[in-house]
Amino acid sequence: MAHVVVLGAGIGGLPAAYELRSALPKEHRVTVVNRGETFHFVPSNPWVAVNWRKRNDIEFPVREHLARKGIEFVPVGAKRLQPKENRLELDDGRLLSYDYLVIATGPKLAFDEVPGLGPEGHTQSVCHVDHAVGAGQAWAKFVADPGPVVVGAAQGASCFGPAYEFAFIMDAELRKRKIRDRVPMTFVTPEPYIGHLGLGGVGDSKGMLESEMRDHDIKWITNAKTERIEAGMLHAVEFDDLGKEKRRHELAFKYAMMLPAFKGVDAVAGIEGLTNPRGFILIDEHQRNKAFPNVYAVGVCVAIPPVEQTPVATGAPKTGYMIESMVTAAVQNIAAQVAGRQPATRATWNAVCLADMGTTGIAFVALPQIPPRNVNWSSDGKWVHLAKVAFEKYFLSKMKRGSSEPVYEKVIMGLLGIRKLKG
Repeated sequence: MAHVVVLGAGIGGLPAAYELRSALPKEHRVTVVNRGETFHFVPSNPWVAVNWRKRNDIEFPVREHLARKGIEFVPVGAKRLQPKENRLELDDGRLLSYDYLVIATGPKLAFDEVPGLGPEGHTQSVCHVDHAVGAGQAWAKFVADPGPVVVGAAQGASCFGPAYEFAFIMDAELRKRKIRDRVPMTFVTPEPYIGHLGLGGVGDSKGMLESEMRDHDIKWITNAKTERIEAGMLHAVEFDDLGKEKRRHELAFKYAMMLPAFKGVDAVAGIEGLTNPRGFILIDEHQRNKAFPNVYAVGVCVAIPPVEQTPVATGAPKTGYMIESMVTAAVQNIAAQVAGRQPATRATWNAVCLADMGTTGIAFVALPQIPPRNVNWSSDGKWVHLAKVAFEKYFLSKMKRGSSEPVYEKVIMGLLGIRKLKG
């Protein structure tokens, strides 16, 4: 009998547990370890931050849903992975042994890399539902006494979509309240140009997003390194295309949301052979770590090099559709190992993103994510906003049902009408 442990119950971990339970014979155990009792749908956090959603709209307890599928659940965080001993040390001192491990922790948010960054400093965040709730409370105070807004991402960030989404969502809410004229807005990003997205651009993402930002009167600063943030003031240095300092900016704000860079979580950071210097899990083409071949990783915790070198550091994003393909590959390869076969399945690493803009949206399709690509396409319209709302409901429903069917492949590719283009 094999015991497979999934570390994390997020967008990668929960589907991994369901797929493992479906793929493995019943005599094998599947256990989910997670810091806390709940799952929350991260892509909806920007809506929570302007109070378009409440916490309980996008979050639910997972224990009963896992139990119905015969999956064990340990709602305790991992203190340290001990891969040589095939076990996890938990925060409460327990040791949990495994035969196979799927690491799906998501990232550690590196707010500490910029003085004053983050909810414990002077800016809001939409990276976690706790942060989004706090951002929503700050937003309610802000709209009663509006002023300048700064939004964007710090150097080293890899997930830029939510920053763009939040800028346009704030714009839509401010216009609805008829106070947009009282809110100058500046987008600050380490990307070399608007629409780079950590992907080197997707289709005409540069032209489309620049046009939308002009239409919505959002100023921008690219190639920007955020030096520090004080109460009501963001200090940034803008660089030219050769990486030389071009201009220094002092941006006053009454409300700011800046995404941080990501790192690997403390439980795995610094383990030789397992992680890179920033704590991300090193994997082969089968989602498996070479030093510890019974350890797999999926999602944001996976080490992926930047798509290209940029004057200010940017990382490569891991989108939901890409994560889903990682999960399916890892599950099929574990099932193969349990059955005595060698892993053979590879993730597609395709990127499909629906970016909401409040009343409209932009869809990006990069197949595969890392250039050169078979498909490199973007499009916009109200249909993207409606598609993202529908997808949120479908995904949450799937997680509560415990379905093991891939949802991004079925829903997003269908909505975009490009099933035939999958790579």
